[in-house]
Amino acid sequence: MESFVNQPTGIFPSVCSLDCPDQCGLLVHKQDGKIVKIQGDPNHPVTKGSICNKVRNMTERIYDDKRLKYPLKRTGAKGEGKFERISWGEAIDTIASHWKKLVNTYGPESILPYSFYGNMGNLSAEGMDRRFFNRLGASQLDRSICSAAGSVGYKYTMGGSFGIDPEDTIHSKLIIFWGINAVSTNMHQVVLAQKARKNGAKIVVIDVHKNQTGRLADWFIPINPGSDSALALGIMNILFAENMADLDFLKQYAVGHEELREHVVQYDPVTVSSITGVPVVDIYKLARMYGKTSPAFIRIGNGPQHHDNGGMCIRTIACLPALTGQWLVKGGGALKGNGGYLSHNAANLQRPDLLHNKNTRVINMNQLGQALLDAEPPVKSLFVYGTNPAVVAPEGNKVRTGLARDDLFTVVHELFLTETAAYADLVLPATSSFENTDFYTSYWHHYIQLQQPVVERYGEAKSNVEVYQLLSKEMRFEDQPLFETEKEMIDQALNNPANPYLQGIDYKALAARQFIKADVKPLLSGRLSTPSGKIELYSEKMKQDGYPPLPTYTPLVDDGDFPFLFVAGPNHNFLNTTFSNNEKHISLEKEPLLHMNSKDASALGIEDGDKIRIWNNRGECVLKASVGENVLTGAVVTQGLWADLPGTKQLVNSLTPDRVADMGNGATFFSGRVCVEKL
Repeated sequence: MESFVNQPTGIFPSVCSLDCPDQCGLLVHKQDGKIVKIQGDPNHPVTKGSICNKVRNMTERIYDDKRLKYPLKRTGAKGEGKFERISWGEAIDTIASHWKKLVNTYGPESILPYSFYGNMGNLSAEGMDRRFFNRLGASQLDRSICSAAGSVGYKYTMGGSFGIDPEDTIHSKLIIFWGINAVSTNMHQVVLAQKARKNGAKIVVIDVHKNQTGRLADWFIPINPGSDSALALGIMNILFAENMADLDFLKQYAVGHEELREHVVQYDPVTVSSITGVPVVDIYKLARMYGKTSPAFIRIGNGPQHHDNGGMCIRTIACLPALTGQWLVKGGGALKGNGGYLSHNAANLQRPDLLHNKNTRVINMNQLGQALLDAEPPVKSLFVYGTNPAVVAPEGNKVRTGLARDDLFTVVHELFLTETAAYADLVLPATSSFENTDFYTSYWHHYIQLQQPVVERYGEAKSNVEVYQLLSKEMRFEDQPLFETEKEMIDQALNNPANPYLQGIDYKALAARQFIKADVKPLLSGRLSTPSGKIELYSEKMKQDGYPPLPTYTPLVDDGDFPFLFVAGPNHNFLNTTFSNNEKHISLEKEPLLHMNSKDASALGIEDGDKIRIWNNRGECVLKASVGENVLTGAVVTQGLWADLPGTKQLVNSLTPDRVADMGNGATFFSGRVCVEKL
């Protein structure tokens, strides 16, 4: 719908495109055809008009002088960032002619698309791009860098991405933020928790770092990285031992509670304390608080799953609400993700039927460096969009060595000349979400939202849909799905008989109302999507898949003889690398720091504010020390992915491993080890 674009002045509905669970409703203020202000939509039932600093200052990003206006061709060395302007016609012709030669010489699998959810719009992230690369027969990308391990683990217990309605958490009397810096990454869950606190709720935060959420808590519990499943098992031990388990609930709604009761005897509080670093007295206190408080709600974060044992960790925490019957209490239960309620018809949107060779190779996005350097047959062309792997992907030095290959033809479709784009042969200017038609599905609340274009294209920027349609035409593809409109794609995606919660929601309904809540029923009102139809404390499916069938603590993989576990967490004002190159957001965040315990710092002669070197056999960083009691001994923490600026060494993913987690081929960002020394 073009009507918003054609109205130069006014206030128009919109939706936040960032990879964030809150997915806020927005109001965009326009003056003379240009966005002058972005505010929250007070009518949105969950986000209710409040938005974060990232979005409040989004106009500075949309109209940043550094934003790309037209296609560019590299003139300097890879990584140097020297380019000249070309036309879209030349850009598309160059890409298509390169790819035709590669397909004829090396086969279509020599081409690799590399993307993620820099824009959470479903058409932008998994629409025409998937259709095009399926038709091309390019290598498939396993997009498992974020929530894959935990999603698989949670599914073994609960059957899919289904938790409680966050709107119900105002009724909770105990709220546990477990491995999530919600103040920075899920602010409206904090708003709801604060409302619950006014009604007497207690907020407990379990994390490796006393960040902003930890400081907000009534009780902050620091924990050793990668040991969260042991703590959950220790809580179960006490719940069973002290008769706080709801046996009636377990008999009706779960399978395996008898086996679990016997199994968790080995996770006594003394043993668990030695693993987690949580004092025995605190393990008892937490277990009794959880066992005796109702409704009790656990917000399970992304952090714990970014370990070698991440899938099992989330599977284990997800068992806790069943033990005390919390799923039947309004405001009780858990929430890791709620994407299952809004799941659209992925096959209709992505059209896997266009992929002729069903045995096309799959490359894990966490192992991009390995793929670019060692894959056989080699990757000869890379098309990057919606992500910035030179900074985001683990084993960053390996990634950048791969990107520097002279024989790798790289195209980047982006809003800015990112660190990855500096290595590209061609750079294509991308539209912002405010210039696109798209639909958005939160992975936290239950609302589906429509984005209609609010402003004209910036310069010569084009959307993902437009770019792949131009490429389809140039490649002489004639398949109808490659040339459908955004409206047609949205209606196809929302036509999902497998998801009854979306019944009656289509493009027309969204255009009329902007956002619609899925018709969600209580979680236990029918069968779960587990094999048994119940909560699976014991999982036969896990046994078949080669995992322990009961929740289990597994130590982290040996990452070398380095003294500190290294956790590279998010910060408050960036979202991965989005905003890390915008002056306003950099000024709000100030500078990158390494948080370490004062005992560790003292032993190394390091004082607060000192410049320090952090290194392992993958790379090194130079940051400023933040010394105190915000982390336990033996762990060090950074926040945010900072830009690769000349004269700095602050790319923290130079230090992170590209191993994959126990489940879902997920990332293990937080299971690396490092040395620290004063410069």
